[in-house]
Amino acid sequence: MIRLIAAMDTSRGIATDNGIPWKLPGDAAYFEDQTTTGLIVMGWATYNEFSAPLHGRDNYVLTREPSRLRSGFQSIATLADLIKSHPNQEVWVIGGAFVFAQTIDRADELFITQVLEEFHCTKFFPDYRTGFTRFEQSRDREESGVHYRFEKWRRNIEPRSGF
Repeated sequence: MIRLIAAMDTSRGIATDNGIPWKLPGDAAYFEDQTTTGLIVMGWATYNEFSAPLHGRDNYVLTREPSRLRSGFQSIATLADLIKSHPNQEVWVIGGAFVFAQTIDRADELFITQVLEEFHCTKFFPDYRTGFTRFEQSRDREESGVHYRFEKWRRNIEPRSGF
């Protein structure tokens, strides 16, 4: 099972050039709770946002420069390589925008924190609404004046086999 997990604004924005423009402790707790099992996959920019790997999980970085990674992170060249070396394991793709765009065609499910306003982001989650159907939605929440909800989406058809 391949899942993408992201928080996005009403324009599918996930970050500005300065990082994620909202601070939602409830979303951070949701992220941690959802990703406690399985393999974590991230791109270079997301890797650079972490000072240490996510605790208790195998953390993989899509990169062609494995010697530059800090302790606790492992490199992979492609998502296909990870799937081949870890068959039948749950995979969580956690960003950023480039990695989401590269992996969405293989995703089975999307775990979306829908932030219910516009933040003028410069980095975006790929369009997903035609390929996925929402199967679960939480009640709306509010923290620090920001309204959001959790949504789960499932692929309408089988994921494509190629990259």
